[in-house]
Amino acid sequence: MSALTVSQDPDQNWDDLVRYWEEMEWPEGSKVEIIEGIITVSPSPAHRHNVIAGRIQRRLYPVIPEEWEIFQTQSIAVPARLGMLVPDLLVMPVQEHLETDSYVPAALAELVVEVTSRSNARHDRVSKAAAYATAGIPLYLLTDCWAPGGPTATLYGEPKGDVYRVLSAVKFGDPIKLPAPFDVTIDTGEFPVD
Repeated sequence: MSALTVSQDPDQNWDDLVRYWEEMEWPEGSKVEIIEGIITVSPSPAHRHNVIAGRIQRRLYPVIPEEWEIFQTQSIAVPARLGMLVPDLLVMPVQEHLETDSYVPAALAELVVEVTSRSNARHDRVSKAAAYATAGIPLYLLTDCWAPGGPTATLYGEPKGDVYRVLSAVKFGDPIKLPAPFDVTIDTGEFPVD
């Protein structure tokens, strides 16, 4: 899987980036994000990627409040980092009234989950982690299929500025526990590795 970046004028402001992101016709089925001010177009994820996201989602549904939802294609805005991101899973309270249907403020999220692909691993590890921390999202679960030394799952929390604290890190095969309000253990042994 590879990603295409669309160059932008470095003096372009947030509103211009969002307008371009909203108005451009992107390839159907692609994931279009603004990462650090650069529009990135990625193909739909591979099967293994979707299986991992699906298994995490299955574990989260029984433990979230009724007024929360889990989204797979919801864009979240982090203007301070010039980011319009689409996490693989987004857990947040359902919003009845928003300014736009295109995206929601990232600060509404309670948890974001990213599953790395070979082409986007750096974004998930560095750029998106910084953006999610900047937005104050309490928990970020990174399932890194391409980590040096083998696949890992890392739970980040306690955001301060653009940095998270590592709350837990495990190799695939070991369980990882998400704290309150989730209080759920995810068995990474259920994740495909090949």
